[in-house]
Amino acid sequence: MTGYFVTATGTDIGKTYVSANLLRHWRREGLAIAALKPVMSGFDPRELGASDAGQLLLAMDAPMDKGGLNLISPWRFAAPLSPDMAAAREGKTVPYDKLVETCRSVAGMMPAEGRLIIEGVGGVFVPLDDKHTVMDWMQDLGMPILLVAGSYLGTISHTLSAIAAMKLNDLAPHAIIINESPTSPVPVAETVAVLQRHAPGQHILTLPRHADAAAVGALAAQL
Repeated sequence: MTGYFVTATGTDIGKTYVSANLLRHWRREGLAIAALKPVMSGFDPRELGASDAGQLLLAMDAPMDKGGLNLISPWRFAAPLSPDMAAAREGKTVPYDKLVETCRSVAGMMPAEGRLIIEGVGGVFVPLDDKHTVMDWMQDLGMPILLVAGSYLGTISHTLSAIAAMKLNDLAPHAIIINESPTSPVPVAETVAVLQRHAPGQHILTLPRHADAAAVGALAAQL
């Protein structure tokens, strides 16, 4: 099984866009695929299709119903806040040990040639409960990490900060994916060049907005 944990330099950077495109590509290739968005805040059940979990279900051609939702995203909260805060609004907490166990269980059920995406929430230090952040989650799973960044003004500092934070926690991205932002002050290639100078040795890939199958296939081939 080949699995990836997809995180980002912040919120609304494009984790789901990248994840859904990879899932569609692998499905076209005839591979067994699975995805988890285990923790989701800001969820409105009336807008399932537009949610992160809904987009992943669509990408997998999986049932867009409560059963499918419960499998892919068991911990859902209404408030558009960090998971610890959103859960507290509902008198709940994210059960961290169960979260990790669920991810490991799904990974363990995948066939040898399968592909698994586990999508995080927000950036690398988003709190999950009173003690754990996404960084802890990534450490405990030990999966190759795809760090999604944008091409907006400020992304270089945000990306380098995320890389440095991961290094301090004995982690490193398997790949950094520059997901083209709606507005980019310079061509994406220039952002990549600066990042390569300041973070030598990092595997940096790009994904354009409205990427076609060829662009996604080229990205997947380099993972």
